Amino acid sequence: MSSNSAAVHEAGFTSGGSLGLVIRRLRTQRNLSLQRLAELSDVSVGMLSHIERDLTSPSLRTLTKIRLALKVPISALFENAGEPDGVDFVRRADGRPILDLGPQLLVKQLLSPANARSLQFMMLIIPPGGGSGTAPIGYPSEKGGLVIEGRITLHVGANSVILSEGDSFQFDGATPHHFVNEGAETAKVLWMIVQLGLERHL
Repeated sequence: MSSNSAAVHEAGFTSGGSLGLVIRRLRTQRNLSLQRLAELSDVSVGMLSHIERDLTSPSLRTLTKIRLALKVPISALFENAGEPDGVDFVRRADGRPILDLGPQLLVKQLLSPANARSLQFMMLIIPPGGGSGTAPIGYPSEKGGLVIEGRITLHVGANSVILSEGDSFQFDGATPHHFVNEGAETAKVLWMIVQLGLERHL
């Protein structure tokens, strides 16, 4: 196991499922061929095939393009986790769905309960060298967060800022943005998104 991967799993997170299988299931449920999904998402057939077979981990930008083409919220990509006590406005600590994008990117732990609508929030576990990918993301939304541990570099438009433990931020999600952990320690960030429009966003 690489040092980056170890840093993620030392933080107490495991994938518990296959992102590729989830995407394949969502695609086939919609009677979409790989070619058609490629056309809708602007992601190549080859890349989609590799993602569905778990041969590669998609960047957040690629994952966003795929899920928007499938017309599903980010929560649909997480492993299933029921509400053990039947309360849909609470997310128990031991029932958080997890999406592991691999040691070169990050792990997302969904904190929003099952009844989440406009507001979604999650914990991002970002290993050294990990992040959202080098390609900026931007779509209608409001985003913000709080650095719980470690340090990240956040790029929003033409601005770049280093954020450390205790620093908070908020910005227009339509502005192209990305982030990276350039430090030597795993970073933990509470990440929040408010949807603007009908779609739930990443």
